[in-house]
Amino acid sequence: MAETRPLTDAERLDRLRLIRSEHVGPVTFRQLLARFGSAGAALDALPDMARRGGLRRAIKLLPRNAAEREIEALTDAGGRLIVLGDADYPEPLAALSDAPAVLSVLGHAHLLAKPMVAVVGARNSSALGMRFAETLARGVGAAGYIIVSGLARGLDAAAHRGALASGTVAVMAGGVDRIYPRENETLYRSIATEGALVSEQPWGQQPTARHFPVRNRIVSGLSSAVVVVEATLRSGSLITARLAGEQGREVLAVPGNPLDPRAQGTNGLIRDGATLIQGADDVIEVLGDLLRRSMTEPGGTSYMAPGPADGADGDLSEETRNNISNLLGAAPVGIDEIVRLSGFPPRDVALVLLELELAGRLTRHPGGQVSLAFQE
Repeated sequence: MAETRPLTDAERLDRLRLIRSEHVGPVTFRQLLARFGSAGAALDALPDMARRGGLRRAIKLLPRNAAEREIEALTDAGGRLIVLGDADYPEPLAALSDAPAVLSVLGHAHLLAKPMVAVVGARNSSALGMRFAETLARGVGAAGYIIVSGLARGLDAAAHRGALASGTVAVMAGGVDRIYPRENETLYRSIATEGALVSEQPWGQQPTARHFPVRNRIVSGLSSAVVVVEATLRSGSLITARLAGEQGREVLAVPGNPLDPRAQGTNGLIRDGATLIQGADDVIEVLGDLLRRSMTEPGGTSYMAPGPADGADGDLSEETRNNISNLLGAAPVGIDEIVRLSGFPPRDVALVLLELELAGRLTRHPGGQVSLAFQE
């Protein structure tokens, strides 16, 4: 989403308010900007859109003073807010349809403009795995790449330690002020001084289970390649690897002993087509090929954004809205399939889906699929 001029302070504040408002996620955020042209106009339109989608109470918008307090807390801590549309928003991340609308950054924000490599792996890692990850990160970092990971215990922490001297970025599952796990407090403070801490979550947000998978898409989205060192079959690192593949990033994996459960995930990735690597030189060789190609095109399935507003938002009939919404159920279905079955223009389908989402009645799934949201 290219910007023709720098964002005003008012628009940056409104974009923070928009993404922090009820039922507005990253994809919805971009669709609203595409339709209304500014976050302020989108905020004005949200109440009516949510009502048309079936919400029977007022949608909750983040108050302006709450947005100002979030920015003030971050600024007082020496950090800054980078908003989607800012000139220094990381370009590879901006290319994703579900790019974070805002990034809170503590530390050296300029590191986000450099080429990055993710190094991830098991929390209950082996001593050899941790030593390998630290050595790998040090070698790849010395070649000019920033190492990004999730600051988890085990291999993530080892990768950050190996790259402290050359530059490392830790993507947080909670707010950038929430140290998690506590055992990594010393490492957290070192990264805040020598690297960068990044999060899309609000200041003060405690991390919960649902935050980790969405955090992982930022780890892979910032990177040109993701290296998985050790991973069990149920490891979150495999989620990061899957997301990397959907985003068009290269997936690299370190082979291991088949008898070690921590090698089952990485060996499986190699079996399924990931590049086998045995050291920093292998990673650097792959990166040399990658950086000769553009990685600014989204690798995942694109979404259909409703076009700019033309005053016709309220002109869709209830019959049209019902015909489209009746095609939705508990099982995910592709948006293209809804367009085909309904016979309505993609713009109308996208608008109805957006209204349903703002009413809390729609859930988006990977691959451009949607379903009715479970409501208690």
